[in-house]
Amino acid sequence: MRIQLQLLLEDVATFGAAAVTYALLPVPYWTFWAAFFLPDAAMLGYMWGPRLGAGAYNLAHSKTVAVVLLAAGLLLPLWPLAAAGLVLLGHAAFDRAFGYGLKYSTGFADTHLGRMGKRPRPTAPVQVG
Repeated sequence: MRIQLQLLLEDVATFGAAAVTYALLPVPYWTFWAAFFLPDAAMLGYMWGPRLGAGAYNLAHSKTVAVVLLAAGLLLPLWPLAAAGLVLLGHAAFDRAFGYGLKYSTGFADTHLGRMGKRPRPTAPVQVG
């Protein structure tokens, strides 16, 4: 299986698991969708430059942060905290499934999944001899 397909399937499965698990929490399910795009507000950090923007975006799209919030919310138990972890986990997986990876400080389009946008055209093969 190609690695890109495997990563896509993992992120789709993670998104689905987060959405389904959220329904098991004692919080209104509509709040999952109401809060789903809140992590994207971190893109406002780019107003102060690519370094701050990338840091804010990456923090708000970190699966590690999501799992820590989820675990803390389940252990304490603080259901809104667990809910926030599931929203963040689902959102991060959703974004990655569509090619929006964690950002480098060189610019929004430079991600750990590769450069977003148009791919460079392949060059013609060089003929030798």
